[in-house]
Amino acid sequence: MKISFIRRAWVTFSAYVIGFYASCLNRFRVKDVANIPPSGGVLIASNHISAYETIFLPWALIRTYPMQMLWAPAKEELFKGRLQRLLYSSWGAFPVKRGRDVRAGKTINNLLQDQKVMLFPEGTRHRDGTLGKGNRGVGKIIYDTRPVVIPTALIGLNRWKFPGFGQEGLVVFGRPLDFTDLFQLEDGKETHQQIVDRVMTAIADQLKAEGAYFNEG
Repeated sequence: MKISFIRRAWVTFSAYVIGFYASCLNRFRVKDVANIPPSGGVLIASNHISAYETIFLPWALIRTYPMQMLWAPAKEELFKGRLQRLLYSSWGAFPVKRGRDVRAGKTINNLLQDQKVMLFPEGTRHRDGTLGKGNRGVGKIIYDTRPVVIPTALIGLNRWKFPGFGQEGLVVFGRPLDFTDLFQLEDGKETHQQIVDRVMTAIADQLKAEGAYFNEG
């Protein structure tokens, strides 16, 4: 997918502005970004605890890989205003309708051929920091597109307030997951659930390693 230099430069500039707030005025840290391959289709699969994630995750990536995009599906309500729609779209966000959105699904599948995309398998935010169950649809996306999947743990952002100073946050990028055995199975709901369960288990393990695991159940 060809993306203009001007757009990539704008996204990189925006990420550094956000990064100044996140990592200089506050204490947003990034661990193990080297686990993310520099090119190819990559799915950043993260827990979902805050609205800040969609702007801080690009900073976590672009500080190491400048001039790249991190695409993100976002609820369509964010695109109602003309200025909001223009701004979010310029950063690589695209609207998703509640429920099953076939068009958005096709967009994600196309992007994952050679781009980096962030998804939140839980599908909904857990402001208390608990980790919920993964949505089977994410397993279907992984089965169909076979991207490099990076399990990602976000910690602390659910306690941030804006504006704020000295707030602590952390993102941990895990090692790419291996689904070779599951890709041999039939393309069906059970297989898709097993795939997303493996993703959520990896995220849970990262949260446990950082002493930040809270189970929904």
